[in-house]
Amino acid sequence: MWLSNLLIGLTRILVGAFPRWVGSTPSHAQRIYFANHSSHIDTVALWAALPPGLRAKTRPVAAADYWNQGAIRRYVASKGFNAVFIERTHPDASTDPLQPLIDALEQGDSLIVFPEGTRHRQALPAPFKAGLFHLAERFPNVELVPVYLENLHRCMPKGTFFPVPLICTVRFGPVLNRIADESKPAFLERARQAVVELA
Repeated sequence: MWLSNLLIGLTRILVGAFPRWVGSTPSHAQRIYFANHSSHIDTVALWAALPPGLRAKTRPVAAADYWNQGAIRRYVASKGFNAVFIERTHPDASTDPLQPLIDALEQGDSLIVFPEGTRHRQALPAPFKAGLFHLAERFPNVELVPVYLENLHRCMPKGTFFPVPLICTVRFGPVLNRIADESKPAFLERARQAVVELA
């Protein structure tokens, strides 16, 4: 608890991470929050912007190859914000990289995901990878909420180690509705546009 509170406090001081709910409201419904990804601080900023009651049941998805590098990072991710680790490289083709996310959703947790798969320097998100589509298909009753993280690409872009203090806003958009028999490319582009429209 103390580490979570410390992370939230530091995030508020450094970047603000002020929430704005545009077309949706905080809800205890199980959700997948999906957002643009441009800095190391994105994960904590979005998580910190949630109300405390939702934060307790919402787990950010974190890249194992980054957050497992060293005991401190691993401790912060696992104890600070209860991350779900995902492997981005799989020598064993039989391993489903989404399995940790599936396990978390099956036990009732909400997730924070970054469908671009890696960080980008641009203000707008790059094309989304297929993971969000597969999760949406497997869990049709889980709400999909687009989120736009404003200014974080300038606060702590890829390649930097310390954030530049800037006021950053976390915009939560309306729930993305399902469309029956929608193709994967169409769904991923529609989901990306939902994030872009919040920019």
